[in-house]
Order: sequence, then structure tokens, then C-alpha cells
Amino acid sequence: MPERLSAREILTLVADEATFGELPGLIREPKADGPLGWAGYDASRARAAERTGEEESVVCGTASVGGTRAVLIAFEFGFLGGSLGERTGDRLEAAYHHARAHRLPVVPLVATGGSRMQEGMLALTQLQRVARESALTREAGLPQIAVLRDPTTGGGWATLGAGADVILALPGAQVGFAGSRVRPPDADPAAYTAEAQVAVGSADAVVRPEELRETLGRWLRLLTTPAAEASAPQALGTPDLPATGWEAVRRARSPERPGAQAYLDAYFTHRVSLGGDRCGGTDPDGMLCGFGERDGRTVAYAAQTGAATRPAGYRTAARLIRLADRLDIPVLTLVDTPGAANDAEAERQGAGAAIADVFGAVAATRVPITTLVIGEGGSGGALALAAPGNTWATPDSYFSVIAPELAAAILKRPPEEVEATAGQLRIRPQDLVELGVVRGIVGITATADHPRP
Repeated sequence: MPERLSAREILTLVADEATFGELPGLIREPKADGPLGWAGYDASRARAAERTGEEESVVCGTASVGGTRAVLIAFEFGFLGGSLGERTGDRLEAAYHHARAHRLPVVPLVATGGSRMQEGMLALTQLQRVARESALTREAGLPQIAVLRDPTTGGGWATLGAGADVILALPGAQVGFAGSRVRPPDADPAAYTAEAQVAVGSADAVVRPEELRETLGRWLRLLTTPAAEASAPQALGTPDLPATGWEAVRRARSPERPGAQAYLDAYFTHRVSLGGDRCGGTDPDGMLCGFGERDGRTVAYAAQTGAATRPAGYRTAARLIRLADRLDIPVLTLVDTPGAANDAEAERQGAGAAIADVFGAVAATRVPITTLVIGEGGSGGALALAAPGNTWATPDSYFSVIAPELAAAILKRPPEEVEATAGQLRIRPQDLVELGVVRGIVGITATADHPRP
């Protein structure tokens, strides 16, 4: 079992030295044995207060984390299992109000067993109250970054934890809606861990305690310092344009061509990754999403890696674009895929709906989106990520309504006519500029026909 830090200890771990100031909050006077008159409840609260030195199961305040001010909400698991009751709801509501009034991000440091039984349904309804505060904070354009400690279960996980924009977790932390005492007896305990939640896309990363302040500080800086726009990266490959459509295809498919990782490394000083679609899936081999620093400001990115993109990859990209839109952060997308995954499992995972989700996110966003086609632009699975009117191409790329091989097959042409079909499709970068599909080609000498981005 991982070490369980108290609320004050976790605050000391993440807050810059001597910067934490506790928020008083408005807390109602407790009724004798609580709202249900639960015999012995007052005695339990008194013992919890004596043991922990706290009046309730959360400690709320403001602090700097890596130089960025934030509202911190630290759960005290030693106080009745970090459970939520009416007075807990009072403190949480006051903390969120303060965050919105002062335009501060919110960082819940969660360690809770769920709602407080001794307060019955009045305790459970605090989850609605918390969800409302979180929604209002989201609408205000303020980021919420949760840190999952041991344990994070029940309503605390389903609101403050899973409802955050970014979810970090401590190694080995127990994380799941069902607590250890209410699960089926044959349930696999490995499924209720921080590592398992990251693996299925329900959390973004596991962070060691000694790295938590630095990691959290980096996330807070990135999510609160947006750039004005995202410029198109410079091409990393050859500056020569392909002579034929089939040459464009061969160059785009070459394993020697620079891929998404190389472009992201060259474009950003540093970056952090979003890890999953929040629907039980990840696509690390097909889609890279996150936020990075460029020239001291933040740009969001969604980058295809050259593989067929899976539904979880599209849903992660849609999640990234919508979050960037709420936080007023411009987006860079890199297109490089032979197309969307088209196997039976992709269909069972909702490929069409996932691609539609990205099309919708791109169409609805209010922040600038810039797209660079760096390799293969395979049909709608590539177009979903492309910014209408602000898409650029490299000399090593192509963009096509369909792969030349598939086009030839549909037209019932023999294999030897695939190359000619590629030419007919007009998929070279220079063809795309002439057709008005892309604005220009990066990495070549600027001309009237090919302006620089």
C-alpha cells in the first residue's frame, strides 16, 4: 500500500514554500449527531478532529505551485475516510467560488472513500453541488487538474477526480468508483489502481511524489499562458517537390521521413501529454495529444503518427481541442495517417462517431487551429484533423480522397495502373495548393504560388 499523506503533508509537498494560505469558507454549525441524528456521530467527529487536527475532511486554500497561483483542495483521509458531508460541501463550494472570483485554476488533491453514511442522502447530494461548482468553473475557462491519492473512490472520484480537465495520480493509489469494501469478492484488485486507470484512458499520467510539484507546476503554467496562435512548423525533410503523384505517395510512406515525434520535438521547448479518451481507450501508436511551450507561450497539439488512427485516438483529439477552446489556447494539428482504422474492432469501438466528434470539435472551436500535413493524408480519417482554410503541407506529403491502390481497385483497374491513378487524383502538395485544398507548402523557397505560413 502506498504511503498515505495527510492533507497538510500533501499541501507541503506540492505548494511552493511559505505560499499556502487557508481559505476560511462558510461552514454551517453542526447539528447534534448530524442531520440524521445518527447515534455516536458527534463522538466520531470529535475523535477524527483530535486525531488529525482538522475540523473537516478537506483543507482548502491558495498557493503557488511552481510559480503559478492556484486554489488547492486537499482531502484528509484520516478524518472519517475523507468522506463528503454537508460541511465538506460548504468548504468545496467556497473554494470554487474563490477560484472563479480570482481567476485561479483549481487543483483537487483527492483522497476519499466517498459520501458520509452518517449523513445519508444529504451527504450524497453534495456530489451534485460539487458537480455544479466544477461545471461553473469549466464555463469560466479555468483549468482543473486533479491529483489522485490513495484511495480515490466513490463520489469523490466521480466528481472532483474524473471530472477534472487533467488527471494525475500517485503510484499505486487505489482508484475506482467502487471502494474496496463494496466490490464483488472476485473482482481483480489490479483494475482499481492508478496505473489501470491510465492504461484505459481514464487518467493522464502516474507521477511520483518527488516529481509532483514540478509536474503540476508545468501543467498549471501551460494551461494558463496561451499563445495568440499556432504557427506552422518548418518542414524537416527534403525541400524538393515530388514530380509525380506516386512519388508523393512513396515519399510520404518512407520510414526515413521525419514523423510526428520529430516535429513536436523541434517545435516545442517542452510538452506534456493527455493520455486517453475518458471512454476506456487510448491510441498511443496513432495519436499524440497534449500542450507544449513555444516562445514562452502555450500551444495545444494533436498529432497523427503515421499509423491508422483508432477511435480512441480521435476521441482523445476531440477532448484536446475542446479543452484548448475552453482555455483559449490555439491548436496545432499534424496530419499523417493512411486513414482511420477500418477493422471490425474499430467499428465496434464507434469509428464513425469518433471521427464525427473530431470534425465537430474542429468546426465549433473559436481558437485558431493550424494544420500541417507531414506525411500521408488518407481520406476522411486525415481530413477530420485539418483546419479549414489554414492547412499547410510539406514536400514529403500527400492528401487524397482515397489511397491510390483502393481507388484503382474500386475502378477495377489492374495493379500496374495504380501509379497512373495516383497522378489522376492530383494529390501532390503543389496540386493541393493549386486546387485550394492547402494554403501553401512549407520548407520550399517562397513564391507567389507558394507563400510562407
